[in-house]
Amino acid sequence: MATHLEKRGPMKRGKLIIVASLVLASGWLETGAEAMRQGAIFRAGVNLVRVGAVVRDRKGRFIRNLTVQDFVVQDDGKTVQLTNFQQGVSDVTVALLLDVSGSMQDRLALARDAASQVLTGLNVTDDEAAVFTFDSRLDEVAPFTSGLQSLPNQVADIRPFGATSLYDAIAQTAERLTTRGRLRRGVVVFTDGVDTASTLTAPEVSGIASAIDVPVYIVGIVPAIDNPSADISPVSSERSPISGTLADLATWTGGHTYLASTPADRTLAAKKILDELRQQYLMSFESSGKPGWHPLVVRTKDKDHVVRARSGYNAGQSRPIS
Repeated sequence: MATHLEKRGPMKRGKLIIVASLVLASGWLETGAEAMRQGAIFRAGVNLVRVGAVVRDRKGRFIRNLTVQDFVVQDDGKTVQLTNFQQGVSDVTVALLLDVSGSMQDRLALARDAASQVLTGLNVTDDEAAVFTFDSRLDEVAPFTSGLQSLPNQVADIRPFGATSLYDAIAQTAERLTTRGRLRRGVVVFTDGVDTASTLTAPEVSGIASAIDVPVYIVGIVPAIDNPSADISPVSSERSPISGTLADLATWTGGHTYLASTPADRTLAAKKILDELRQQYLMSFESSGKPGWHPLVVRTKDKDHVVRARSGYNAGQSRPIS
């Protein structure tokens, strides 16, 4: 089903109105969402805030078996007491988002391969996935389901065309994930990084996704000549469309960016994304309820650990809406 976001005026990061339907289950985030949907705008009340965190050592290896005593979480500069904590490998939910706009004319086959690599890495019985495509609008190709091991046949028939609303599509896809009951979930975007028609900016979408604890992973579908990490590329990281604001978007949500120029790159990116989602530590704490943007800092007591988590959340009011 296609959806659109209405154009809104500039929003400061500290006062973002979350553009999503924040109805999170499983007892982690005790919140209701009053969907005052004029376009896709809503306000959410937050009581218990859920945070997912990935911990690695300086060499990039996962740190497993940490306890709640190992973590320090600061909400708006104040250390909070964690009320729920979970570790260990678990099932995941992923929303695959494929760019099918005109700029992907020579890259869509590579994007399909990268998405297929993610699907083949899923557990048939326990994991679930959905497939979305976008150009200037978002379309659901396959709803969330378990056992999805390959892309639907209609994806192979798509011919890239039209403008690109990349940031809008990410925001709308993150919204779809908020209704899923699974604890570990993420949006995986396959794109060349070009955006020509979004009404939202990268910082605005970063606030949206980080506020609802949905990490965004960007898989940049670029040839080696446009890959700043490749030896043959004359393109600097500053000039790459996959770097800069798009990479910031992923980081602020607790996700990451991967550049995939070769089959090996695409296989490795899929493995890393799924491994990371499965290895998340999940924790929650009680919010002060103070309205507005709350910056979050998540770290461990070991200074050699590298922690990745979302950058904050948006509290709309002091108590949940029933």
